[in-house]
Amino acid sequence: MDQTPRGNRLHIAIFGRRNTGKSSLINALTNQDIALVSSVPGTTTDLVFKAMEILPVGPVVIIDTAGIDDEGELGQLRVQRSLEVLNKADMVLLVIDAVAGVTEFEKSIARACRENKLPIVTVLNKNDVHPVTAEQVEQTRQQLGVTPVVTSALTGQGISEVKIAIMKSAPPSWDKQAIVGDLLNPGDLAILVVPIDSAAPKGRLILPQVQTIRDILDHHAMAYVVKESELQACMLSLQKKPRIVITDSQAFQKAATETPSDVLLTSFSILFARYKGDLETLVAGAKAIENLRPGDKVLIAEACTHHRMEDDIGTVKIPRWLCQSVGGEIDFQWCSGVRLPADLSEYKLVVHCGACMINRREMLSRIMQAQVAGVPIVNYGVCIAYVMGILKRALSPFPLLQESL
Repeated sequence: MDQTPRGNRLHIAIFGRRNTGKSSLINALTNQDIALVSSVPGTTTDLVFKAMEILPVGPVVIIDTAGIDDEGELGQLRVQRSLEVLNKADMVLLVIDAVAGVTEFEKSIARACRENKLPIVTVLNKNDVHPVTAEQVEQTRQQLGVTPVVTSALTGQGISEVKIAIMKSAPPSWDKQAIVGDLLNPGDLAILVVPIDSAAPKGRLILPQVQTIRDILDHHAMAYVVKESELQACMLSLQKKPRIVITDSQAFQKAATETPSDVLLTSFSILFARYKGDLETLVAGAKAIENLRPGDKVLIAEACTHHRMEDDIGTVKIPRWLCQSVGGEIDFQWCSGVRLPADLSEYKLVVHCGACMINRREMLSRIMQAQVAGVPIVNYGVCIAYVMGILKRALSPFPLLQESL
């Protein structure tokens, strides 16, 4: 990988009314003509994602949204879609037209940010058209609770100050969660069990595997990568036992059999359940599997679309294992992409993918959506370990969660 994945970038959503200069501000921040700019209000009609670097914050995704004052039936749909970005954003950049000042639209976004505990940076733009006074800055601070940065996206004035404000406002721990490194000491060895079958991408490893290797190296530990057929031989060749074995969920049974009981064992998916979400909640969701009955509705949710193989994990294997577990047919439904169904109340369980392509905030938002609907949620790895009867063993790196089973 030569680029940071989108799911690992700080997500900054840009909000504002139509024609306040949101797209121009993005272009100024990136020094590129990324977003379409026009004097016609409503030029941005769909979400625009731009990956970039803002040092020292690091890799970010700027999300350009449609104007929050858009009109008409279609315009309201655009506004609704823009507001959904609050579920995946790590912070908000609110652009205000210096000529028009603060309206109820800006106040509503500021309230939403407070309710969602989202950091917010406010910008009084178009200073080249309407020079901003100290009184207007203070009035905006009183109205929104945040001191604005004065900018002109056209001339570049204030752009550096916007970047500084982003650095100061970024959540301090947004990218500090380790995948596995906090479970290792420098010099420890981790064995990664990576099946190479028809589902494995040609010539490369899948994203969670690559990210786990990098995290191990970042924490000054060592990684051995083996296929499931080579795990036992690898164990026998070592002079010192590994600290942990991390396996693909589909090789859980074999890895559990061949991993000594005094060596920690888990899966990539369980590690990502913690890294991208809330492992405790997902483990609690696994316990709901024992209450499933034939005919119950179960939603299998994936955060991205991908080419499905003949024996696909989400559409074939997990449904088969769950049906075997309950002793009958379950009514499975599937969704993939940017959002879950609006009404989850009809489901007895949500089984979510490992979330490698979305950020932690969006995954937490999905978990919260299920909780609000009163529906238990589990992810692929936790679900697989449960139906295979080895969840307690797979949680060996997390003894407090082991005790909850």
